[in-house]
Amino acid sequence: MTIVVTGAAGFIGSNIVKALNARGETDIIAVDNLTRGDKFVNLVDCEISDYLDKQDFISLIGSGDFDGEIRAILHQGACSDTMNHDGKYMMENNYQYTLELFEFCQAEEIPFLYASSAATYGKGSVFKEERQHEGPLNVYGYSKFLFDQVLRRRMKEGLTAQVAGFRYFNVYGPQEQHKGRMASVAFHNFNQYRESGKVKLFGGYDGWDNGSQSRDFVSVEDVVNVNLFFLDNPDKSGIFNLGSGRAQPFNDVAVATVNACRRHEGLPALTLAELVQQGILEYIEFPEALKGKYQSFTQADIGKLREAGYDAPMLTVEQGVDRYVDWLIARQG
Repeated sequence: MTIVVTGAAGFIGSNIVKALNARGETDIIAVDNLTRGDKFVNLVDCEISDYLDKQDFISLIGSGDFDGEIRAILHQGACSDTMNHDGKYMMENNYQYTLELFEFCQAEEIPFLYASSAATYGKGSVFKEERQHEGPLNVYGYSKFLFDQVLRRRMKEGLTAQVAGFRYFNVYGPQEQHKGRMASVAFHNFNQYRESGKVKLFGGYDGWDNGSQSRDFVSVEDVVNVNLFFLDNPDKSGIFNLGSGRAQPFNDVAVATVNACRRHEGLPALTLAELVQQGILEYIEFPEALKGKYQSFTQADIGKLREAGYDAPMLTVEQGVDRYVDWLIARQG
């Protein structure tokens, strides 16, 4: 029986396909939307049994073509652009599509693992998987929040098979190059440094010093490992934060990125103060357009994930970015 990965040509989806391949799994149907054709490169070194457009796949699901054929669905496909304010598209693409796959998996009694988002918390200061801490600031966050609410109701009624939603925090790592401005800070820092020898971060705002706004940065390696852990443990259902469990400032990402690049250049590592003093790290004025709409601090409470039995350590920014830069340089030369 086949495993389906939606968003398979995307950032997290393609990393999941590669990890499944590393386990010897090749009976994989990759589902995506390749209107942006350059995403295909993420699947070039993957082994899959078939590729389907996302609309063709949902039509085949509805007509019963896949009844009894699928072992599990890992649903990573979504529009993740938080600046896309087309609510009709976002709800159809993120909410309704997820709901249809969920209903299929429940009818077929097969595991359904899906991508939720830390955007469900909005400007909250407590990042715990409880309704009182949630309040999305944009329609992207709302599309994820609404399906999480459906799952909560259905869990009370009783599920026929595993359903696990993962609230991804700030994920970074290989195969995100197609995401453009929505790619991670580490990706943009790397390209800035390679192009100009400098990295630019937002200056101080809302009580935060230059570059000290802090996020929970989580390596895609850890995201993949958690998905596979739940695939291996189909008795575990629920909504789980998926972050590192620690907040680190944007300054840490910049320092880690620059020093990893300097290592490849045969140069010594520099401290944050030295990077600023030498003009390698610059701070720009905080954008007016983001004021009042910006999460200056996120930190996943991963207690529920740990209680579910996932006990592997999460990579720090320093560890994860170092590996990521090695991958980027090997890819770009």
